[in-house]
Amino acid sequence: MRPLALALALLADRAAAQTAPPQLTLEWSALAERIVGQLALQPGEKVLLLAHPGQFEELVPHLRYQVMKAGGADLGCLDVLAAPVPAVWDLGLVQNANRPTREALRTILRDVDAAVMLPGTGPRDPAYSALQDLLLSAGGSRRTIHFHWGGGGAPSALAVPGHPLPAPHAIDSTYQRAVLRTDYAALGAAQGAFEAALRTGEVRVTTALGTDLRFRIGDRPVNLQDGDASAARARRARVLIDREIELPAGAIRVAPAEETVEGVVAFPPSSWDGRPVAGLRLRFTRGRVASVEAAAGRAAVEAEMDAAGEAGRAFREFALGFNPELAVPERGPWIPYYGYGAGVVRLSLGDNRELGGAVGGGYVRWNLFTDATVKVGERVFIRDGRPVGP
Repeated sequence: MRPLALALALLADRAAAQTAPPQLTLEWSALAERIVGQLALQPGEKVLLLAHPGQFEELVPHLRYQVMKAGGADLGCLDVLAAPVPAVWDLGLVQNANRPTREALRTILRDVDAAVMLPGTGPRDPAYSALQDLLLSAGGSRRTIHFHWGGGGAPSALAVPGHPLPAPHAIDSTYQRAVLRTDYAALGAAQGAFEAALRTGEVRVTTALGTDLRFRIGDRPVNLQDGDASAARARRARVLIDREIELPAGAIRVAPAEETVEGVVAFPPSSWDGRPVAGLRLRFTRGRVASVEAAAGRAAVEAEMDAAGEAGRAFREFALGFNPELAVPERGPWIPYYGYGAGVVRLSLGDNRELGGAVGGGYVRWNLFTDATVKVGERVFIRDGRPVGP
């Protein structure tokens, strides 16, 4: 190669190195130690990993080693079918095959005490749904950890309207920090105090756009996603998600008593039925959508709700994030990990049976709000998306 050509090639390589996105080397051993530590394994408990081929494979051996180190029985790692499947496959055949596979796996996996669901796995996978069946039917101390950085059927990182998502390595860094640095005892104490307050009176959620929603939870179960995946916690479970513990941790979740949900939810720019919607306001009466108003896109909202059936017009869930490690950044804002960050509110529509609610139908739509004010009685817990001190 001529000297000039060599110099140009070196400059091109240097420029490429400077513009390439930085790569994050995750702390696999530390992550594995924390995940297995949250299970608080009893001697001999049998632990299975569920993984998607090609995702977080580096973590698997570290998790297996930590299970052994904690005195558990390492059952290895079960791969789900990689998605997407080849375009030439018959999707109907694959879906029809899932049913007998799920039934067979319920028998095969019945002795599993604990499982870790790694990124890329979800309820569409027969092994995942078989484990959920066992969580529901067998009770006792069986539980799972959901480690869904890559999504458990839905993206875990969500954009704030008008702002792009950060690069994948920045999202990974945020999640890793939350898993490793969260003060789990303090998180659980804050969530427990808020649960106690929820039992005392009416909850009111407002936003600057015009949300003004009120409800009561009555004696409904309150799910605390505080990272506690121990056998003792599982034995106290009241609903499915009490046995499905998320890492990173951070939110409380509850299905309010449907007949108490009254008021308006006003949305920022959103997407319904795959189409843009602006100026949307849903008015609720006794937990049902009584009217739909929108500056643009009202037909798209109605189409999505109609396709969902009765669940499409039912209030599902109130959730509130508590983890400061997952808070929405002031600069370059985005919503980490399903809204588990301190101050983020989720007002969902649809099926709430996994929360102990009375709405079925399968449809679920999460609606996240980063600027809400939350009051219980006269006490303000969140003001304009920021926690209020005692």
